[in-house]
Amino acid sequence: MIATSNRTVVDELALRHLDAAYNLGRWLLGSEQDAADAVHDAYLRAARASDTYAGGNARAWWLAIVRNCCLARLSLRNKDKHNVAIDANPAAAERWLPRAEAEEIEERLDDSRRSQRLDVHLRNLPVTYREVLILREIEELSYREIADVLETPIGTVMSRLARGRALLQKALTEDGSMEIPHGL
Repeated sequence: MIATSNRTVVDELALRHLDAAYNLGRWLLGSEQDAADAVHDAYLRAARASDTYAGGNARAWWLAIVRNCCLARLSLRNKDKHNVAIDANPAAAERWLPRAEAEEIEERLDDSRRSQRLDVHLRNLPVTYREVLILREIEELSYREIADVLETPIGTVMSRLARGRALLQKALTEDGSMEIPHGL
């Protein structure tokens, strides 16, 4: 049984950083449903382990639990040799684009295709590089917070970030179909 005060703290923490947790899970797992399941698992783990929280950056503690749940799911997935579709069906994406003026449709389609290519290249990065890019560029965590989440030295975070950016830039350059996004 979880003490009420600890459960309240975990509830508040999970709600405050739910979007970041879900976003991290989605990028690591490549599936919205798997991300939701991983965040749920993380919530249960956090609630059970709330008595062991020693203070410090609560956001980093929460995201570290989410990350560990995601990595556990990836490990199971790799054992089962199940593959997850990396990209969405472009024909379906075009069909579901919101209706707009004729001149805006092509621009939106180009944006959608660029976004899909970036998504594919980001998902093809090894997890060690992808997770630091997501935590830094999308979740805007500091190097120190990322180091806390990953339980690794800050120098390792910096080198993985540099290597991840270089790999993503190389993939986008070889693709030749888009400019390098600002900040990556």
